[in-house]
Amino acid sequence: MKKEKISFIGFLTASIIYFIGSILNFIDKDNGTAIMFLCLGLSFLCLATTHLDKNKKEK
Repeated sequence: MKKEKISFIGFLTASIIYFIGSILNFIDKDNGTAIMFLCLGLSFLCLATTHLDKNKKEK
């Protein structure tokens, strides 16, 4: 169970970092990179929620 929690926190942290990078790129008017970072952030957020659902189903 501890491994799944660490994976959840890691994916959540990565998604937050990608979202911050996306916001900074939108501010700098670099829309192509900002959209790419936004999509990566959403992907990592989906991975994090997958691990969260897996933990709840096991209990």
